[in-house]
Amino acid sequence: MNTISPVPFSLNLRARVIDLSTPVVMGILNVTPDSFYDGGKYKNEKEILTQVEKMLLEGALIIDVGGASSRPNAEEIAVREELNRVLPVIRIIVKAFPEANISIDTYRAKVAEEAIFAGAAIINDISGGALDEKMFETVIKLNVPYILMHMVGNPSNMAQNNHYNNLLSDIIDYFARKLEFLTEKGLKDVIIDPGFGFSKNIAQNFQLLKNLSYFNRLNRPVLAGVSRKSMIYKTLGISPEDALNGTSVLNTVALMNGASVLRVHDVKEAVQAIKLLNKLK
Repeated sequence: MNTISPVPFSLNLRARVIDLSTPVVMGILNVTPDSFYDGGKYKNEKEILTQVEKMLLEGALIIDVGGASSRPNAEEIAVREELNRVLPVIRIIVKAFPEANISIDTYRAKVAEEAIFAGAAIINDISGGALDEKMFETVIKLNVPYILMHMVGNPSNMAQNNHYNNLLSDIIDYFARKLEFLTEKGLKDVIIDPGFGFSKNIAQNFQLLKNLSYFNRLNRPVLAGVSRKSMIYKTLGISPEDALNGTSVLNTVALMNGASVLRVHDVKEAVQAIKLLNKLK
């Protein structure tokens, strides 16, 4: 079976070294009222900690906390509102599960910095530094792992910004420019995320997935975030709630094409996919 191994890479997370030569799972924790799949699901401390414990027990290495929806046409919220959503959540996770690796899903430098001070260890930025001019400066100053995603525009207009001269080459060029700048400034721990569903139509999403190994030439770990997205449920004519099987199929394809990190709503199934594929090596 032609399975491509992930790029050899280690992340430094608060003095802990994480080996990404075997793929890992990032569990999604949205504390928003309007995310496309799980918005408003976790309303209080007990529900949040129950879900975090479930994901950790199922094998999540990273818990990704987000307080602002990035779904198409999502309403933008104030920085203070985003801080009020994510900081208490990060603090209670750190208190209950001090060994948990937390990432903050935000494109705002202020939110990223405050989240790191509260106990997060990774910054996950859907905008690749484009929506806040202080983001790169903040990441470099904090010297924490950074997830660099590809998107054109912002969540309110990204669906219209899906025109490329060459999809793969344009995205590679985008990453190469930003990686060169970050590397020159001394930031080594960067994960790249091609941005499934962000400034891409369904056909482009599948083209990206088919050619995910193309990004290995950047010598950085690749994150695949296809969980319950429209490329699955619109293709199959189902709802996001019914898209778990499709998610598992596409996560498997991503792993076979060299993904190092799976960002998912359903941790157990993603961990199982990794374990089964490892048996084929």
